[in-house]
Amino acid sequence: MRLGTSLLLVISGVVISVFILHLTFSSYTRSQIPAGCTSITDSGEFDPTQTVAFWQNQLVDPPSNLYASLTDTDQRVLGQSTAGKWIEIDLSEQKMTARDGDSVFLESPISSGLWNKTPKGEYRIWYKIRSTKMEGGIPGTKSYYFLPNVPYAMFFNGDYGIHGTYWHSNFGQPMSHGCVNSPTPIAEKLFYWTDPQLPAGKKIVRATSDNPGTLVVVHE
Repeated sequence: MRLGTSLLLVISGVVISVFILHLTFSSYTRSQIPAGCTSITDSGEFDPTQTVAFWQNQLVDPPSNLYASLTDTDQRVLGQSTAGKWIEIDLSEQKMTARDGDSVFLESPISSGLWNKTPKGEYRIWYKIRSTKMEGGIPGTKSYYFLPNVPYAMFFNGDYGIHGTYWHSNFGQPMSHGCVNSPTPIAEKLFYWTDPQLPAGKKIVRATSDNPGTLVVVHE
């Protein structure tokens, strides 16, 4: 009995040690993952030569063309600016609501940060780019991603932004590295609705004092 009890205690100790080591390694790994979504192109052009994407240790087929459902007229109408526009990101409900004063422009499920938490607070969109390549995480781990032609990105806090998503459809659950993953049709509408307004013929824009960004409120 004593030998059996001692052996059981040793095995239990080993299991606990392995579990603690796993938690420590996971915490360390997560702490090394760059926050947000690192954009590595700045032309705003869709690149049809990019035919391979990589996410969560899986190859993903990127889109063959930029999703676009809005006409130039639709884009201009959506872009008619008012002082009442703002976007609410509810992390607890994994939901995004775009409002114009008391009116709701649209609502949608989203996927916020899993590898890094989407930061709570009040921000303004400072940069918009119609299509960009994103790469980040730690190579060789499930956190690594290589995603060309990410559509309709709107950055509100450094590398944290809202953008369209083609590599998963699990909206309503945290999935990202800190950005707000949105269904692409929703991101397209937001891209042209939000400020700063995109000048005609341009694919990128930065907020200025004359063309400020839409308010984004992130909360639990």
